[in-house]
Amino acid sequence: MKFGVFYELQLPKPWNEGDEQRLFHEALEQIVLADRLGFDHAWEVEHHFLDEYSHSSSPEVFLAAAASVTKNIRLGHGIRQVIPNYNHPARTAEGLATLDIMSNGRVEFGIGEGATRLELGGFHIPAKEKRAMAIEAGEQIANMMALDPYPGFEGKYFSMPCRNVLPKPVQKPHPPMWMACTNRDTIRVAASLGVGALAFSFVDPEEAKNWSDIYYGIIKSDECRPIGHTVNANIAMVSNFSLHEDREEAIRRGHEGFEFFGYALNALVAHDTVPGRTDMWGDYIKARGNRTQEVIDAAKRADAIATGIGTPDDMRAHLRAFQNAGVDQVIFMQQAGRNKHADICESLELFAAEVMPEFQAERAAREQAKQEELAPYIEAALKRKNWLKPLSAEAIPIDPAALPQPLFHRTQPPDSHSPTQRHNHQPC
Repeated sequence: MKFGVFYELQLPKPWNEGDEQRLFHEALEQIVLADRLGFDHAWEVEHHFLDEYSHSSSPEVFLAAAASVTKNIRLGHGIRQVIPNYNHPARTAEGLATLDIMSNGRVEFGIGEGATRLELGGFHIPAKEKRAMAIEAGEQIANMMALDPYPGFEGKYFSMPCRNVLPKPVQKPHPPMWMACTNRDTIRVAASLGVGALAFSFVDPEEAKNWSDIYYGIIKSDECRPIGHTVNANIAMVSNFSLHEDREEAIRRGHEGFEFFGYALNALVAHDTVPGRTDMWGDYIKARGNRTQEVIDAAKRADAIATGIGTPDDMRAHLRAFQNAGVDQVIFMQQAGRNKHADICESLELFAAEVMPEFQAERAAREQAKQEELAPYIEAALKRKNWLKPLSAEAIPIDPAALPQPLFHRTQPPDSHSPTQRHNHQPC
């Protein structure tokens, strides 16, 4: 099993001068720490206009900063908004490849579509067509990174002429592809496309087992027709994360923030909000009452709790349940609500010291067995793929604007009777 850290860059109100700057730099410090401690992935979302829920509107910039100060941790777009209204596919392909170069091949590419009216409406995206738009763009982004030149495309939602999209990524044919998933339906879609499932829903191990069975069942079936040039057969599940030797302290440090994460998400998806005038944190505090103490009291009566918040032993049991359910990676939601930077760092260090090593020791054997099992199914899936064929040298179209032109041309013949020849020099 692999482990990741996850960032929405949440910032509840009230906002004070310097809060955003502090938030970004503390998150970067946490990724540097996670890299040093041996975590496998750092995932960064892309959202727009979501006041208190997410300030991560330019993950490509944040991940580039992370690439410059880390060595081993993989840097994941979890996810990149790939619909052309958000980001033109060629610009996404260029950015991914550049980040892959600067990180020496550590990029993961998650595709997404957005879910809130604020985002979809802000970019004039029809909600009923957003998934089709994202899938069309995601497939072409993979083609742009893999083909030299990209042959061009005439699609339903965007078109582009033949161009060589540069640079090309370090990872060949392109970075591993993922898709954001929030329910069983999107799990099915991810598997049918041959991409990893970034399961951004908090589910129990029993439901995780259902998701895993659905996902790998489709990976092994004729339904899997990859949109990428490889198949990335993996399931990553998001989990709460707050660790302390004292279970009650772990709850005090982490539960309120994670509960706010769900509250804010529900408020944005289910209700209209006034841009720039939200008070989600204030509304949440009024609604929740003394919820933290209730959770602490319930935890006192339990031998163990399996929520991702608790002691190292609690976490160990939590992860074993996910591993047995077929989950390949657990991504820890740590930066949420008003969780404190120092507490987050302590949790990361405790996890790395007390829990991570035993799971890392088992990884190589488990991954090898999985690869051997899935190899024939992946080979069959790639044979079913609808490949965009490379162009032969003779078939590459010539853009007239790219033909060599004389630097200057005359618009009228020289006047031999004039003491000064008059030329109208115009660059082509």
